[in-house]
Order: sequence, then structure tokens, then C-alpha cells
Amino acid sequence: QVQLVESGGGLVQAGGSLRLSCAASGRTFNPYGMGWFRQAPGKEREFVAAIRWSTRVTYYADSVKGRFTISRDNAKNTVYLQMNSLKPDDTAVYYCAADLQGYYGGTSYFKMSRSYDTWGQGTQVTVSS
Repeated sequence: QVQLVESGGGLVQAGGSLRLSCAASGRTFNPYGMGWFRQAPGKEREFVAAIRWSTRVTYYADSVKGRFTISRDNAKNTVYLQMNSLKPDDTAVYYCAADLQGYYGGTSYFKMSRSYDTWGQGTQVTVSS
């Protein structure tokens, strides 16, 4: 069974940067896609970024486009989220997710949390003003 472990969260000042990592362990890892979602206190979980594993095509929420970059290292079974120009509104628990069973989907598919079947435990990101 695949397990996802996030790391890299922490406290940073507005304008700063963080890089989140999500390492997959378990059986042979070949997801259809990987995504990052976040949930702030009192709010619903929202899409942040996703990557189609085979083609490296990426998708972003409008709120992070131009500031965040998702990438993956196939050899390490790891997906990253580089977050630059952080804002207090970016404060949330960040979750990575894997779609291990999908085989077809476009932009909207990758932005839906229900497209993903495996989730990490989350890592806290706090941006101070």
C-alpha cells in the first residue's frame, strides 16, 4: 500500500519561500497524477497545484499561479511544491494526494479532491505578516 509523507512546512514571514516535499513509499509508484491541496481553519479544503505524472503537465489554482511551482522526481517517488512570495492567506495545512487509479482526465479532473485516492497526513504552513 502506498503511503505519502509530507515535509517542509513551517513558519515564514510574508514574502518568504518554502519548499514542501511529498515522498511516496510502498509498492511500485506510478500515479496518474499528484496534487497539493490546502485547508485553512474554518475553510474547506482547496486545490493548489497538480502534476500529471507521465507528462509533467502542471495545473495551478489562480491564487498561486506565478508564485508556486509543482515538480516531481520520478527516481525518488517525490513531488515538490516550491512556494515563493508567500502571503498570510497561504497559511493552511497542506496535503499531498495521489491518483493511483486514474487514466484519463483534463484540467478540471486534476483540480477535484475526489480524483485522488491516497492522501498524506498534512504539513502546517504559517505565513506571518
